[in-house]
Amino acid sequence: MSTDKKSYKNKKVMSIGIISKITGLSERKIRYYEERKLIFPERTERGTRKYSFSDVEILMEIANQIEDGVQTYEIKKEMSKKRKQTKDDINKMIRGQLNAHFHLRK
Repeated sequence: MSTDKKSYKNKKVMSIGIISKITGLSERKIRYYEERKLIFPERTERGTRKYSFSDVEILMEIANQIEDGVQTYEIKKEMSKKRKQTKDDINKMIRGQLNAHFHLRK
């Protein structure tokens, strides 16, 4: 599935109240995870947090890890590694496509 920002999964359209009902997490916990830089909602002009379906998946993953005894700093470290790996993979793919297109070699 595409990770394109225009994908329905990545559109930030749901309020914290809706997210709380979907995930079963309290609004306070969701705000705490934002403070710990584990989740990144968008803000409207009035400051209202808006979340996406991708955010729901991330919050559920965080909640499961917390339930298993993983600390938030460990979760943040692992999430950072995953983001870096994803960026590295994308860069490798783009380099490969450019090399193939322009008949370049390493």
